[in-house]
Amino acid sequence: MNDFLGQAFIFLFSAVVCVPISKKLGMGSVLGYLIAGVLIGPYVLKFVGNDGTDIMHATEFGVVMMLFLVGLELDPKEFWKMKSKIINLGGMQVLGTILIATLVGVFALEMNFPRALSIAFAITMSSTAIIMQTLNEKGLTKTGIGKSTFSVLLFQDIMVIPILAIIPLLVGDSLIQSIGDDSKSLLVGGPAFMKTLVIVGAITLIYFIARYIITPYFKYVGQLQVREIFTASALLLVIGVSILMQKVGISPALGAFIAGVVLANNEYKHQLESDIEPFKSLLLGIFFIAVGSTINFKLIGDKPLMILGLTFGIMLIKSLVLLLIGIKHKFNFDQKMLFILLLSQVGEFAFVILSLTKNLDILNKEWYDLMLATTALTMVITPLLLVLNEKLILKYFGVKRKVEQVVENDKINPNSADGQIIIAGFGDFGNTISRVLKSSGIKSIVLDNDSERVEKMRKQGFNVFYGDATNVNLLKSAGAEKAKYFVAALDPPEINQKLVTILRKNFPHLEIFVRAKNRSYAYNYLKDGLNEVYRENFFSSVYVGRQILLKYGFSYEDASKIGEIFIKSDRKSLRKIAKLAENSDQYFEASKQEFEKQMKMVAKEIKIQNDADSE
Repeated sequence: MNDFLGQAFIFLFSAVVCVPISKKLGMGSVLGYLIAGVLIGPYVLKFVGNDGTDIMHATEFGVVMMLFLVGLELDPKEFWKMKSKIINLGGMQVLGTILIATLVGVFALEMNFPRALSIAFAITMSSTAIIMQTLNEKGLTKTGIGKSTFSVLLFQDIMVIPILAIIPLLVGDSLIQSIGDDSKSLLVGGPAFMKTLVIVGAITLIYFIARYIITPYFKYVGQLQVREIFTASALLLVIGVSILMQKVGISPALGAFIAGVVLANNEYKHQLESDIEPFKSLLLGIFFIAVGSTINFKLIGDKPLMILGLTFGIMLIKSLVLLLIGIKHKFNFDQKMLFILLLSQVGEFAFVILSLTKNLDILNKEWYDLMLATTALTMVITPLLLVLNEKLILKYFGVKRKVEQVVENDKINPNSADGQIIIAGFGDFGNTISRVLKSSGIKSIVLDNDSERVEKMRKQGFNVFYGDATNVNLLKSAGAEKAKYFVAALDPPEINQKLVTILRKNFPHLEIFVRAKNRSYAYNYLKDGLNEVYRENFFSSVYVGRQILLKYGFSYEDASKIGEIFIKSDRKSLRKIAKLAENSDQYFEASKQEFEKQMKMVAKEIKIQNDADSE
């Protein structure tokens, strides 16, 4: 099926079928997309084209958009604050991997130096697409290990620029071949060293266009107040940068990343993000499908030992370097495992680097095909290893020993108020509860998976410990078997729901105070049998409403009474409506009736107060 609509249908249908199954099995969406690609690819069901490279070329736009958004989020001020971590962690990973891989290529595989170095450049890159998707799904983006991983990724993305500039210099006066992605490049047939000059020139051009043309243009479009034109302009920018980079034989993704960085301080950056995000998420999923479809099972069948040796050899080299970094920076066991598994695969920029080395005749076709298959395999293996890590490794070898030691050192007395209250999640919600309790002389144990936040809060005197609160062994170590109360306040909401399920199964004696992100999550908790839920912004919203009533002339007593009535009636109606949440017609009718009751109760209270005042 070669027509565009047919291909689009196959890609979307495979995603709709495979991704929900993968998520249901706890394997994440990335693995679902990759499996979908394997199934529809030219080596299994043959629903998509026979040339995997063409598929990758057509679907890499998802990566282009993702890197544009990564660049947009890279505030230069924040980058400057993180510069030491980025250079330290990223520099060690990139230089360490390049050094070891080059030595293995030259002495173990008997390659010439340019080929060994070029392959080392390719395999040092990790998959920004897989890692960012995984961090977002697991709610780890703002944790210490999430920031460390992002620092390495950021350094890798930046290093692509000098790497692409260096590779042409390895071949001296050779000519750029008219093969692969560069066949449409303006440089085909020119001397290789020209590529280095063009890379520098193209990046400079993007900087000036984004800074002095795009910014004024967005200001003009913003004044028009036409939303779809702003969206079209955002897409036009990304596509235009991609075409420019393609014409000079450079990765479109690299150009999009640079454009994003230049526009990071633009006042319209948040609008750009919101306009591009929906396109990015879908296209990124299609990119993962394409990666799965490019795995050359015929080549793997012909040279299984070679492919497997390269795959696990590359991942072993990267894992060794990452382990040394983890030891040097004193990551705990959980952090080291996640750090290693997230970054040990070969990423999408490897396709760009390998294509360039083939075009410059540094890699022959045999090695090019081998490295393409190896790169795709490492990307498929990573989600499987992450599932293995979460289900088995961390379960038996994770944070249990560390937390037991920390809790034991604090000498919690089960007969005192200490240890009776456990709070999971030390964001704004959990932090406020902990401060209220502490100000009243009641101590609590707090669990959080952000190591940097844990360290800061411990310095401020809070009883906070690092760990995954959904780990039963960790909960036991923190005293859940003897505690009376538990506050579930984790992010994202899906993880919090998982925590509540684990608590009710393993510690049924606990009285759980659960934070609900919104009414929908509150309904889920109530339907699951919880007696009480606390919506994240409910009480602060009622408080603001009460303040507005004061501005309208209500007395403090009247406003407070109205607020109390609203809280009581709303929480009561929440239980009734929760049972009907899945039936939209009944739900909306019940919601309307309950709100009318609230209005009557408030009106009655106001009348009582007015009558009392008139007397």
